[in-house]
Amino acid sequence: MSDVKIAPSILSADFANLQTEVRDVLDGGADLLHLDVMDGHFVPNITFGPPLVKSLRKATDAVLDCHLMISEPSKYVEDFAKAGADWISIHVEAPDDVAGALKTIRAAGAVPGIVLNPDTPVERAEPFLEDVGLVLVMSVFPGFGGQSFIPDVLDKVPALRAMGFRGEISIDGGIAEKTAPAAIEAGVTIMVAGTAVFGQEDRAAAIRALRTDAA
Repeated sequence: MSDVKIAPSILSADFANLQTEVRDVLDGGADLLHLDVMDGHFVPNITFGPPLVKSLRKATDAVLDCHLMISEPSKYVEDFAKAGADWISIHVEAPDDVAGALKTIRAAGAVPGIVLNPDTPVERAEPFLEDVGLVLVMSVFPGFGGQSFIPDVLDKVPALRAMGFRGEISIDGGIAEKTAPAAIEAGVTIMVAGTAVFGQEDRAAAIRALRTDAA
């Protein structure tokens, strides 16, 4: 059984009963909560903003990991930090001052992270590695549902370690019982999972299954 952290994505939760859903996965062994923020521009879908983060912060002390799939993160990162986000990750591909946004996140008291899309070379993260505590490797293209896990992105994990990065490496997209062992073997420290946790009746069993490092 691996000690990899499990971060259920609340986008797969029942929003009509969100507080209960969050309590259920945390009681079931989840380590933190993943919040997918989409702006309808950087990605085609729209989800939620700082008010939901603020509400969740009142409901739990768990780490809130905000993944900002937005075009201009520098305009909003401070609002997310003030709302209670613990970790805030932004895309290296965002048409914005990425380095400046990362500095703003840290100044606001949150842990900054950088995100790589599946087709983005791992070298794009290198200039930011000294300024972040998290690298999120996307194993599907953000904003589109129903995609299959892209195994080739796992090569980025040892590459990041070879660059000297010692922070958290998270994987997001298509994580399920069948794909989790390969992610664990590659060396990820956090696995984001949506329906693989929230879509299961027994969330504790689902989380234990994801931590099993043998297919």
